[in-house]
Amino acid sequence: MNKLKLFTLIALSSTLFMISCGGGGNSKKGGGTKRFTSKTGWKPNDQKGWFFTGKQQKQKGWPGMVYVEGGTFTMGLVKDDVMHDWNNTPRRMQVSAFFIGETEITNYEYREYVTWLKYVFPPSDPSFKEIYKGALPDTLVWNNELSRNDFAETYFRSPEFDYYPVVGVSWLQASRYCDWLTDRANEKALMEQGVISKDFYTNDANNQGANAFNLDKFKGNDPEMEAYINKERLKQKSGIRTSNERILAANRNATAGVVEKFRLPTEVEWEFAALGMQKEREYNLYTNKQPEIQQLKGKKGRDRGMYLENFKQGRGDYSGVAGWKNDGSPTTADVKQYPSNNLGIYGMFGNVAEWTADVYRPIIDDEASDFNYYRGNVAKEVVKNQDGTFKKVEEAKYDTLADGRLVYRGLPGQYEREVVADNRNFRDGDFQSSLDAGYGRAEDSTTAGYNMYNSKQKRFIVDGRGRVVLQKDPVSRTTRVSNEVRVIKGGSWLDGAYWLDPGQRRFRDEAKAYGWVGFRVAQDAKSSGKGRTKR
Repeated sequence: MNKLKLFTLIALSSTLFMISCGGGGNSKKGGGTKRFTSKTGWKPNDQKGWFFTGKQQKQKGWPGMVYVEGGTFTMGLVKDDVMHDWNNTPRRMQVSAFFIGETEITNYEYREYVTWLKYVFPPSDPSFKEIYKGALPDTLVWNNELSRNDFAETYFRSPEFDYYPVVGVSWLQASRYCDWLTDRANEKALMEQGVISKDFYTNDANNQGANAFNLDKFKGNDPEMEAYINKERLKQKSGIRTSNERILAANRNATAGVVEKFRLPTEVEWEFAALGMQKEREYNLYTNKQPEIQQLKGKKGRDRGMYLENFKQGRGDYSGVAGWKNDGSPTTADVKQYPSNNLGIYGMFGNVAEWTADVYRPIIDDEASDFNYYRGNVAKEVVKNQDGTFKKVEEAKYDTLADGRLVYRGLPGQYEREVVADNRNFRDGDFQSSLDAGYGRAEDSTTAGYNMYNSKQKRFIVDGRGRVVLQKDPVSRTTRVSNEVRVIKGGSWLDGAYWLDPGQRRFRDEAKAYGWVGFRVAQDAKSSGKGRTKR
């Protein structure tokens, strides 16, 4: 009997040992893709094969970008809504990892952009004259009917304001900047890798109008890029080791693209980055969600009692008394003048408010989406010619800004895109979300393009002097909400402390510029995959 018990105990122990060591075959600890072999039997990048993906590289942040680890958090206000807007009630959201600009885009950086446009698309050419003009900031935002202010002449151009946040840029202009930055960053990265010659800009034959480099043409193996690309170097960087031109052509798109696309941050990303809660944490519990006004004051040394953010402290008080300036700046300030938040991101609570990517609606629909929430998805696809090649923009098309200037939609030489799905009204603005649908009226062809928000309609005319002028809408309207208004986050030098809370939100016309609104850029990022960090 004792022998039977002993045998049973040994057998049970052996079974447990086998299970704990992965004896079941399916419980081995994952090793990533280091030992990966395709189910076809071919090894990755086998030189006798047909498929090449290059070597996996650790994703690195581009200069001036800060990595933000994704996670779950409570978006919106957690205190009383004293303004009774009811547009920022608390809701649980999940955010993926992303990169966000260390600072707002500065005057220096934006001047790089408009100078490039002036060089590649000279305004002296009648077909290009609106491209440069429409990208310039509206410096008249500094004008005030009852205030003397010379910033309209100096703020954007003078070197002393190089590292101040650019203002007077509409949402439409900021979005075009992001597209341009994507092309320039990829162009620079390819130069550093030797794929493109480093004297690309010293040769006047390059970068003239539609011949300029853009990522679309590089990815599409466009013939225009052939003269600029070092094919042997591209093969080395992409891992393609073959002399077979058919295999080379088939694999080239698989490894195209160097730097992740730049864009405006979404509202949920901006708020999550501003809070920096991953550093305000004990294990898996956040200990602080929003900065108190007391936390915006210095506690030690020369900064004791001083505000550490740039905002309006009261009527007629933008900086404090002479000789004891509480925040030190009556208007905007250097983007790194004040301390960063816990993640190393500057200017999230003051200086200038910022555009985000989202179309504004009073309610964030967390029932429809609680993961990487974003309202404003407009799906586009590249237009193809009848022979299967991609159609390029030959003559720039334009949107009209509120001040009458034209801002380009796409630059000559870029691939032309058309809208295939517009989801800006999804569940809030379309027919199905209206009271008309609730009363039993069916959705049919007469409701196509329906918008339940009765916002003003824009109409422009050309006056006797050839200027484009926005006309007043004579129809009585009940709301300012439309598909053309975008969410603005954060406080500015012109705002009181109320707007410094990252949970606050407001909106403005995407075609209009303001002297208190700037922007910063963001990029998608791969999650670190580390699981947990120390407390």
